Amino acid sequence: MRGEILITAGVILIITGILLTFIGGALSASQTREKGEVKAAGVVMIGPVPIIFGSDRNMAITGVVLALILMVIAYILFYR
Repeated sequence: MRGEILITAGVILIITGILLTFIGGALSASQTREKGEVKAAGVVMIGPVPIIFGSDRNMAITGVVLALILMVIAYILFYR
């Protein structure tokens, strides 16, 4: 029973993430017509190694913070 709950929670989180991505993209597209500036950042985790990129310094720092949070969560989940 516990495994079924984890699988269901994972699927719900994936679907929620996809929906939030589409909603964020739509909202961003509607706002960029007015402002003309887009800021973005991303974190790609390859095993325990994060690859961080961003369009400016503040977004890259946000990516670093998110990468550290992801690494701590992965450690807690898999190495405890």
